[in-house]
Amino acid sequence: MSKFPKLLSSQHAYDMAQVIVDGFDRHYRIFREASRDAKIDFELQNWSGIRDLIKGRIDYYDERVKECLLVLEEEFDATVLHVDIWQQVKLHYIGLLTNHHQPELAETFFNSVITRVLNNTYFHNDFVFVRPTISTEYIENDEILSHPTYHAYYPKDRADFKPCFHSIITSFSLEAPFKNLNRDIEYLIQALDEKIGSYEILVNFQIHVLTSVFFRNKMAYIVGRIINGDSTIPMIIAIHFNPEKHLEVDAVLFHPDEVAILFSFTYSYFLVEMEVPSAYVTFLRTIMPGKPRQEIYTALGLQKHGKSLFYRDFLHHLNHSRDQFRIAPGIKGLVMLVFDLPSYPYVFKMIKDYFPPPKETTRESIQSKYQLVKQHDRVGRMADTLEFVNIAFPLDRFDPDLLVELEKHCHSLISYGENDLGEKEIMISHMYIERRMMPLNIMLQTGTDEEVEQGLLEYGNAIKELIAANIFPGDMLYKNFGLTRHGRVVFYDYDEIEYFTDCNIRNIPEARTEEEEMSGEVWYHVGPKDIFPESYGTFLLGDERVRKYLLKHHADFFDPQMWIGYQQLLREGIIPDHFGYSHHLRFINRFTHE
Repeated sequence: MSKFPKLLSSQHAYDMAQVIVDGFDRHYRIFREASRDAKIDFELQNWSGIRDLIKGRIDYYDERVKECLLVLEEEFDATVLHVDIWQQVKLHYIGLLTNHHQPELAETFFNSVITRVLNNTYFHNDFVFVRPTISTEYIENDEILSHPTYHAYYPKDRADFKPCFHSIITSFSLEAPFKNLNRDIEYLIQALDEKIGSYEILVNFQIHVLTSVFFRNKMAYIVGRIINGDSTIPMIIAIHFNPEKHLEVDAVLFHPDEVAILFSFTYSYFLVEMEVPSAYVTFLRTIMPGKPRQEIYTALGLQKHGKSLFYRDFLHHLNHSRDQFRIAPGIKGLVMLVFDLPSYPYVFKMIKDYFPPPKETTRESIQSKYQLVKQHDRVGRMADTLEFVNIAFPLDRFDPDLLVELEKHCHSLISYGENDLGEKEIMISHMYIERRMMPLNIMLQTGTDEEVEQGLLEYGNAIKELIAANIFPGDMLYKNFGLTRHGRVVFYDYDEIEYFTDCNIRNIPEARTEEEEMSGEVWYHVGPKDIFPESYGTFLLGDERVRKYLLKHHADFFDPQMWIGYQQLLREGIIPDHFGYSHHLRFINRFTHE
């Protein structure tokens, strides 16, 4: 019961709803400003600025939520209001979103605020938006939009292609000169001919292009689709600066798998300016029909809403499945307890209460590592994670062996209770949820020679790309890497990662005595951030097939000079190019350059 019941009127609830709407609007205004700033940074080749925008934008959301909480607590005594008032707040909030251009995001923002005010769980809170209440289907038809979601182009025949693509690329007014745009367009048309082959342009042939450029790392992407009769073909034009600091079209992607990898959960989020994000998601689903809506929202930098959609999908799956959560197959870790639901393509990870030797870390340190991965450039080699607090599960869905493990290793993170229907639940106060992948070590044991060779080629590439992005994985055992459905090797064990520039790369000292040379123990001093590439063969080359193929493709892996070379580039401020697609798709590798 409130301390001030006479003040709690409908107007009171309306004013509170308005505070939350204003908080969200401020958040999304800053979100859009960051995306507009990305264009300026790209044009200026200010790559550190783009990294800062991606990192800072992740923090903006929580800062706006905290601002709302402060106002609600100081001006409305929000923490002591009667539950009836919160029902009114939600109803007023729905009304305020009627003509809103980002209602689905605003509902997620409301949930973030309310769950913190009431300190309730996702399952038990009656005042959050469990389902969307405002339709986003026709927002893009609103006459007051500042610009449409996409532009359509109508080339009448092949002769129209060149002026059409010229118009598309120049329409974004990138403030930097192209080295040879006419040549790039010729390559683009040649790539289109290779994709489509002998074809006829039908009466309704169209090219649709989203009206904002997608920025990430040192790349800019023009995202569109080609409509030819009943066929829809993705079209992503990748633009970057060449070594002479001129713009070039580097590649064009026409295959759905190529596009899906570009939007993968292993990459940093895009910076893209959107007035109606739901319209962008709808458009992108036409070129990536197999990618869940929540993954697309997340890739667009709207990870909080992506998380909400994930949770709705998870509840739906939980209600329509019968299998039990179990200890995840594979080698158990010293730091994380991992469990899964066999019918669901994700794993659930909890930080253990105690870490046996040789692990020397803390829960807070591990959480900071996961946050570092969230904010850092993942270059397609580190899995994104969803962080949840106070999430309840049906107790009867947990395998007894899993419950024993939870009680033994994560006792501080679990509690038990009942829901409103009297059903027993287990409450987990903190966890990470991550896409399930086949552990690399299992594939190396069971795969064909061809699969093992490709996996080890990818493994070495993954580590080299990570250190080039200033991430040292720490524990490089094969069990800490997984394979995506596209065959890419991805790192997913973060408790020992460090900035690569903080590491001290050393040669193994020569033994001073015969006893030292024959010793099975490390006889030389090892600092906390010392790394010895020469020693990696001890735990990476034990299997004959593995040794053969890893040395075939990455013999330099065990040479300290290779590692020092990457580190020197970072210390000189040189950021390597990373394209987000295979090198064989690059025009420089497909066509003869001048």
